[in-house]
Amino acid sequence: MMNPPRLVVFDMDGTLIDSADFIKRAMVYACEQAGRRAPPAEKIQSIIGLSLPEAVSRLMPDLSVGEVGETVGLYKNCFIELREKEGGEGRVAMYDGAMDALEELSRQQSTVMGLATGKARRGVDHAFQAHGIGGYFATVQTADAHPSKPHPSMLEQALRETGSEAEHSVIVGDTSFDVEMGRAAGFRTIGVTWGYHSKSELVSSGADILIDRFEQLPGVLDQIWRAE
Repeated sequence: MMNPPRLVVFDMDGTLIDSADFIKRAMVYACEQAGRRAPPAEKIQSIIGLSLPEAVSRLMPDLSVGEVGETVGLYKNCFIELREKEGGEGRVAMYDGAMDALEELSRQQSTVMGLATGKARRGVDHAFQAHGIGGYFATVQTADAHPSKPHPSMLEQALRETGSEAEHSVIVGDTSFDVEMGRAAGFRTIGVTWGYHSKSELVSSGADILIDRFEQLPGVLDQIWRAE
């Protein structure tokens, strides 16, 4: 009987692609459309990775449920408008070494890769098309079908779709939301320091390992697999 595959799940925004500026601009634009004062840029950056209703609720806790829904709708419209004007995810850069790491891991027969992101599937598909990375992922989990991170639903579904087991699985992400989600699902957690949460936030959320460059990822994963 074959052993279950080792599963490596990546976050997208702040881990694979550097989309913060685009997201912040869309949120400011949405607030302007709603006649509301936009939160500071650093506060907007801090909620990247959450699903939109949760993100808006944290950014503007004084809003009613109806106002949160209105702002979410405006954000989606503003994001689509900016994407059409400027290219959206196709214009933002992948982080240095990301493509090489995906390619190296794809050659490992015992490893499968997945994606778990607070983005909608439409945005993920746009990023896949722009960067040519969709074929690397055996499972793709988005905000459309799951509760917001850090709920473990995305990772639990990734396990079901790949036949993997949590004890042989790792989440790679840049935020405390990714780390907390991974811990809730029983995954090992790798925090990347080039994204949108600080090292101290990643450590305090319980990240097992931190890496500063994508080039470190294959070696760190080898260490994890050997320790099983």
